[in-house]
Amino acid sequence: MAIIAVDMDEVIADALGKHLDSYNNHFGKSITREDLIGTHLRHVVPVEHQDVVEQFIRAEEFFADLPVMKDAQRVLQKLSKEHSIFIASAAMEVPTSFTAKFEWMKIHFPFVSPMNIVFCGDKSILNADYLIDDNARHFPRFRGQGILFDAPHNVKVTGYPRVKSWKEVEAYFARINQGAIVSTR
Repeated sequence: MAIIAVDMDEVIADALGKHLDSYNNHFGKSITREDLIGTHLRHVVPVEHQDVVEQFIRAEEFFADLPVMKDAQRVLQKLSKEHSIFIASAAMEVPTSFTAKFEWMKIHFPFVSPMNIVFCGDKSILNADYLIDDNARHFPRFRGQGILFDAPHNVKVTGYPRVKSWKEVEAYFARINQGAIVSTR
């Protein structure tokens, strides 16, 4: 049984989709995910909009109703029968998100124990075999195997196994269970 830590935003929760919608609706723009290849929203908006872009995600309610990433619930529930699943969010970056993220988890992932939800900053503190995250900055000091979840901002990142969907996560762990992939831990 492996210990699998899973990030929230852009891995199980579509924060980028809501962030784009919030920006586009507020300013009457039409920025797409494709416009963000290799970068972040705050880097493609006009300087005079950057503070508002940050305010969207700092609002307590922003994280309360994020869409769930396709297949995330089904695959995590399946993996939870064979592995220990922890949700690990670098929520210290947006402390106003704690309550909304916790409540969101209870609604969308009720099979994950509240004791397995970790709000942290530096994810190298996690004692897990795998970390599925869209941000590779968490991997260099992480002792287990980092698995990069594909997102527009990380398309140029190399050096880690990459999954583009929850179906690919499912296939990755099926290969591990069959012995085709060996953990680097």
